[in-house]
Amino acid sequence: MAVVEELIRSESNGAISFGNHKLEKKAKLEDYQHAGDLLKVKTFKEITKLEKNGSFLYESVPGTSVLDFTEKADGVEFIVEGDEDTQITIGLADDKAYEVFVDGESIGAIKTKFGGKLSLSVELETAGEVPVKIVQI
Repeated sequence: MAVVEELIRSESNGAISFGNHKLEKKAKLEDYQHAGDLLKVKTFKEITKLEKNGSFLYESVPGTSVLDFTEKADGVEFIVEGDEDTQITIGLADDKAYEVFVDGESIGAIKTKFGGKLSLSVELETAGEVPVKIVQI
């Protein structure tokens, strides 16, 4: 299990890793620079949130550790880890349809509304690390 001890870090492949679902107390890091953007992370066992340039990007309840989070023109990809099943909300484009893959299996298409938020559940309690891929269709 790989929590992100430094709360957020840039990976050599251009991705970021963030969050620490093992923390008992809230921790945050603001103004983290990555690829020309300013990121802010808040994390602990109950919630993990990520903002990019002041806008919502990721939230999980309860908290998670997120590895290799990559934004692409047509969606996002990451590996999520936690101690229990989690509800994840991702900030994407408004009024678009996305196919969501959890652990390599499609869970179907989800359409965002105004505000561009997409929510999904991921079973983590017995799974360890689970890959998630969200692709615009």
